[in-house]
Amino acid sequence: MENNSSLFDISKEFEGKRVLVTGGTKGIGNAIVLRLLNSGARIITTARNISEDLPASVEFIQADVSTPEGTEKIIKDTLEKFGGLDILVNNIGGSSTSTNGALGLSDEDWIQTFNANLFSSVRLDRGFLPAMVKQHKGVIIHISSIQRRLPGNMTMAYSAAKAALTNYSKNLATQFGPDGIRINTVAPGFTETKAAERLIKRMAQNSGSDYNAARQELMDALGGIPLGRPAKSEEIAELVAFLASDRASYITGNEHTIDGGTIRTI
Repeated sequence: MENNSSLFDISKEFEGKRVLVTGGTKGIGNAIVLRLLNSGARIITTARNISEDLPASVEFIQADVSTPEGTEKIIKDTLEKFGGLDILVNNIGGSSTSTNGALGLSDEDWIQTFNANLFSSVRLDRGFLPAMVKQHKGVIIHISSIQRRLPGNMTMAYSAAKAALTNYSKNLATQFGPDGIRINTVAPGFTETKAAERLIKRMAQNSGSDYNAARQELMDALGGIPLGRPAKSEEIAELVAFLASDRASYITGNEHTIDGGTIRTI
C-alpha cells in the first residue's frame, strides 16, 4: 500500500511564500511563526516591543498594530521588503480592560479593544488586498475567539470585537473569492498563553481569590472543556498552517473552531 504521507511534504509546503504574522513574538502568534518558518516560509512579524527570541531568519517590524500609524508602517515596510504578500495572519488581539462588566468599561476601553481586535485587521487587509488581487492569489486568516459566541461579563468588549471580526471576515471572503483570495477565521477556545495568565491574574485580583481558583472559574464560565484541558498554542498553529496551505485550496469564508469541544451547540 502506498504511503500517503509522501503526498504532502510539510517541511517545504510554504517554501518561498511571503508571510506576515502580527503579534508573532509570543503565544499563539509565535507558534504560528515557528510552524510556518519550519515549512519554508519567508516571515515578517510585528510587535510593540523588540524581541530577541525570534529566529534570525524572521524579519521584525516594531509597531503598534492597534493604531493607524502602526499599520501604515507595517504595510509600507512589508511591501518594501517582500514586494507583495502571499499569506496574512491577523493574530494580534486580546483583552486588557476591566473585568467588572459593562459599567466598568469606558469609551476608551471600547475604542482600544476594537482597535486591537477589529480595526487592526481591517487596516492591514485594506493595505495588502490590492497586491493580492493583482497576483490573483492570497490567503488571509483572522484569529478570532469562541468568546464571540460565548460572550461573558468579564470580557464584554473583547467578545463584541471578535464577533464583529468574524462577521467582517465572512463578508470579505465573499467579496474577494472571485479574485482567488481565500479568507478564513480561526476561533480558539481557552489557550494556555501568557495573555491568558494575565487575564486570570486580573480576575483573581478583582474577586479576591487565588490564581488556581480564578483559572477554574474561567473554565467553569465556558461550561467546561470536554477534552479536559486548555489548548496549546502549537495546536492552534497547526490549524492555521493547514488553512494557509494549498491543502485547503477550496476552503474559504468559514470560521474554524478549535476549543476542545467547549461549544456544544450546532
